[in-house]
Amino acid sequence: MNKVVLVGRLTRDPEVRYSQGDHATAVAVDRRFKRDGEPTADFIPCVVFGRSAEFAEKYFRQGMRVSISGRIQTGSYTNKDGVKVYTTEVIVEEQEFAESRAESDANRANFQHQAAPAPSADAGDGFMNIPEGIDDVLPFN
Repeated sequence: MNKVVLVGRLTRDPEVRYSQGDHATAVAVDRRFKRDGEPTADFIPCVVFGRSAEFAEKYFRQGMRVSISGRIQTGSYTNKDGVKVYTTEVIVEEQEFAESRAESDANRANFQHQAAPAPSADAGDGFMNIPEGIDDVLPFN
C-alpha cells in the first residue's frame, strides 16, 4: 500500500495552474529528532488536483498548519541543460486544517519570518502545486 500522512506548515500560498506545466510547492515538516548540522525540517513537494486544489488555493495560506494524506509518486524528466532530474512528490488525496483560525493567524507572521525560501521543482502533468515540500498546498510546522 502506498500511503503517506503529513502534518506541517505550508511554505507558500497554494497556487492552481490550469496549464500542462505544474509548479511544485512544499510542506515543511519538522523532524522529531534533530542532529547538529542537519536541517530542522523536511520540505516535501505535494500536488493536488481538481476541486481540492481550488479549495487549497482559496483557504490555505503560507504558514498555515495543515494535514494531508495521499500517495508518493516518483518520476523523472530532462531539464533544459540536458540533465536527468529525478522527482518524488506526494499526490494529495485528502487535506484538512490542522489548527484553528486564531492559531493560524498568530503563527503565520512568525513562520514567514523564519522560513527559508523553498526550492522550486519542475513537474510533469500536475495540476496544483504546493510550496516546495508540498506542491501549492500545505506548509507544516
